[in-house]
Amino acid sequence: MSGRLIYIMGASGAGKDSLLGYARERIGAAAILFAHRYITRPADAGGENHIALTPDEFAWRQAKGLFALQWNSHGLQYGIGNEIQNWLELGAGVVVNGSRAHLPQALQRYPGLAVVVIEARPEVLARRLAARGRESAAAIEARLARQPAFELTAQVRHTRIDNSGTLEQGGEAFLAALRAHAALDTE
Repeated sequence: MSGRLIYIMGASGAGKDSLLGYARERIGAAAILFAHRYITRPADAGGENHIALTPDEFAWRQAKGLFALQWNSHGLQYGIGNEIQNWLELGAGVVVNGSRAHLPQALQRYPGLAVVVIEARPEVLARRLAARGRESAAAIEARLARQPAFELTAQVRHTRIDNSGTLEQGGEAFLAALRAHAALDTE
């Protein structure tokens, strides 16, 4: 029996962490597991529940082949641990918070993966990014201006979720997508 990797991606501020938290609290006894990311970012940096590593710790784990997926973004290193291999072999749906730029490498390693693209209107993204307090208004404007439209080929199984509304609206759409991609009986 083999499970499916469900690759979540979207722009900063689209609400991926909020939707992941919503789903984790409500998924129940479904055979869907959520992978933690290993990140060279302090544990108290806010946002997602991740495993904080120093750059040296990350490099050691990378050299030992302990990551199923890994990438660099915004000056940080990200990894998904090899534990997801066991989960997939047991037939679980495995959810990972991925990177748009790393999707081609993820598809190469997991050609049957499903993608969930989390989107939000530009004004919603700007408001959420400003609320984080990590960037100036000018930096946020520049970030939004350089975000290219992201298109997927018809061969990639995917769902798009507009998370511009309430957490409940986006969360319920996200739960439905996870269940559908994991091929679970939703009743």
